[in-house]
Amino acid sequence: MPLPPLYRSKTTAAWLALLLGSLGAHRLYLHGLRDRRAWLYPLPTLAGLAGVLRMRQLGVEDGLAALLVPLLGVTLSLAMLAGIVIALTPDEQWDARYNPQQAAQSTAWGPVMAAMAGLFVGAAVLLSTIAFGGQRFFEWQAESAAAAQKSQPLTP
Repeated sequence: MPLPPLYRSKTTAAWLALLLGSLGAHRLYLHGLRDRRAWLYPLPTLAGLAGVLRMRQLGVEDGLAALLVPLLGVTLSLAMLAGIVIALTPDEQWDARYNPQQAAQSTAWGPVMAAMAGLFVGAAVLLSTIAFGGQRFFEWQAESAAAAQKSQPLTP
């Protein structure tokens, strides 16, 4: 006789998305180890972390680090968004999708707190990522203009 399917808690899934979502933990919890999309999460996250470490060692002028750091911000923002979406899914819809043929369980305040935390952290990370990317873009524009101005000969 096969075992009944495990109950998938919306609260657990939401908090996994917030805490370890950039590594795909929420997808592994919901869909198992065979979920191919879950295994795509760690690569950009680790690349972004490598960019942060590289920037700490080589400084903000390192071009590769400037490209890698926003990856971390994007993956963290997407994890927060996933946590918010999971937390705000109605209980009935959640149970129909992840817990069919099982008794419905009330989730209480756990997902609400996860949605609030995800909103605060996600907004801060996303705005920081946009600010960092914008600053690097305008610095690059200024450097390009200065280099172009130096390369032009002066005309009398």
